[in-house]
Amino acid sequence: MSHTSPVSIDKFLAAVGPILDVRSPGEFKQGHIPGAINLPLFTNEERAQVGTCYSQQSRAQAVELGFDLVGPKLGEFIRAAKALAPDKTVRIHCWRGGMRSSAIDWALSLAGFNTTTLQGGYKGFRQWVRSTLAIPKQIILLGGMTGTAKTDILHALAEQGEQVLDLEGHANHRGSSYGALCLPPQPSTEQFENVLAFEWQQFSPTRPTWIEAESRRVGACRVPAELFEQMETAFAIEITRPAAERVALLVEIYGQATSADLIAATERIRKRLGGQRTQAAIAAIQVGDLATAVSITLDYYDRTYRYGLEKRDRPVPEVDVTGLLPNQAAQRLQTAQAHLQKTETQKPDQKPLDQKSGQKSRMQASQANEEALLAETTS
Repeated sequence: MSHTSPVSIDKFLAAVGPILDVRSPGEFKQGHIPGAINLPLFTNEERAQVGTCYSQQSRAQAVELGFDLVGPKLGEFIRAAKALAPDKTVRIHCWRGGMRSSAIDWALSLAGFNTTTLQGGYKGFRQWVRSTLAIPKQIILLGGMTGTAKTDILHALAEQGEQVLDLEGHANHRGSSYGALCLPPQPSTEQFENVLAFEWQQFSPTRPTWIEAESRRVGACRVPAELFEQMETAFAIEITRPAAERVALLVEIYGQATSADLIAATERIRKRLGGQRTQAAIAAIQVGDLATAVSITLDYYDRTYRYGLEKRDRPVPEVDVTGLLPNQAAQRLQTAQAHLQKTETQKPDQKPLDQKSGQKSRMQASQANEEALLAETTS
């Protein structure tokens, strides 16, 4: 067996073996290291018991209760670890690198495992998440009206070797009142941040990273402040398509949803869409005329987007992708980006981009739709 002192987060992530998160299922669900496996020392109820004992009686009595609860389960833990790591090499952590990980580390070491524990536990990992997301990268924001296929184009850019951070993909949400339809449940904001940090640390700082322009929230998931601040000052490109193509794309996406879900999503924007238009859209949905319903709601989204455009203090270059498949549009964007970034210069009468007024305006147009939908997606 091999047992070492707790290691830093960088060494822990670089080590070999499955990551065993020995916190309770509730803690794990709230957020965990991507790829970790939950092997809880305590159930949610047992953890609450120990915590109550600690606060109402004493630390010593809480420790004794913990051993009473864990003792009969140690054999089960060892067998589960063998199934997960036949070569008997594992990484272990709990919340703060304290007694829970130490107990499992001790038991598995006695059973012949090679173990690595995390200094500071999951709490230390969360500090790493914050610092990692603050690392500067060369961001290119991809903007455009609803239905311009931004997500599909980002995926095509990734297939062509570009660095892409898919915020909507990781959030399981398309960023509008309809954004959760036909998608899995959203992760917690904490887990959203964890996954983003894992990807962010893999991107080269010398190459551009493409990100769709978003508001501070993607559905219920909040974009980390460290990342959003970089997005606000990033170089941006807007893609354009004719309305007919956008309607067809949105019909293809949301045609899989039930009428009831589509109507509920439309009702959430009633105040902004207006009563008459809302009823017209709902009537179209009820008779299966999704193209008409989409056209009605796009009027609202487009007005919101244009309002954001008017607030910009500098132009965002447009790239027309009419009639192009995602891979073709991605190629056109790469060509345009290389040219535009070389020729982009700041006018003498413009404020520096690192001033707050400049930061907000740079993303305003692309995120205006999403900001307007904050109340809708959380209602």
